[in-house]
Amino acid sequence: MSFSNTNTGDKPADPYKTANIDEASLSDKVNDLTSFVSACKFGMMTTRDAPSGRLVSRCMAVAAKENGGIDLLFHTNTESGKTDELQSDDHINVSFLNGSGEWASISGTASVETDRELVKKHYSPALKAWLGDLGDGKHDGSENDPRIGVIRVKTVSATYAIVAKNIVSRAVEVAQGTITGKPAAINKLRELTEEEVKQWRSSH
Repeated sequence: MSFSNTNTGDKPADPYKTANIDEASLSDKVNDLTSFVSACKFGMMTTRDAPSGRLVSRCMAVAAKENGGIDLLFHTNTESGKTDELQSDDHINVSFLNGSGEWASISGTASVETDRELVKKHYSPALKAWLGDLGDGKHDGSENDPRIGVIRVKTVSATYAIVAKNIVSRAVEVAQGTITGKPAAINKLRELTEEEVKQWRSSH
């Protein structure tokens, strides 16, 4: 079923996308995306709750990146609900947003890893503040705490927008668009397809 209800002739039905889409090289696409993710640090991870089918989002801090930055790692308490959700449905989305309106949406699949060497490699003492010390000499929030796991997100595709102009130029574009109806060209709107992600991962 299509929701298109516009006969635009030779004009695009989504003029914002047409005005802002940026066909950069694969290297620029990935490097700018990973730089943006690193600058944001925190993203909203969306999983699906099995009993209700509802989508659930949580704020998560990126622990590390793999395969040239295209895949993401997050620490997790393996006793938390999201690990059960990922076991039921491994499809995932992680989104990032900053105060300038730049954003990224990464779709992929996720697995919960409990390999102790992987956990220790990316462990941070700050995790103690989130897991706490249960006082049994084992569940203490240290790198040896068996509750600590890693959510490995394998990117399938991504879409993101980063600013293409300074704040003054963006304001002028928006003001002109408000008056004339011309779409504001203020962002670099980029898409990473599944094929491009596979190409990048195969060489990194």
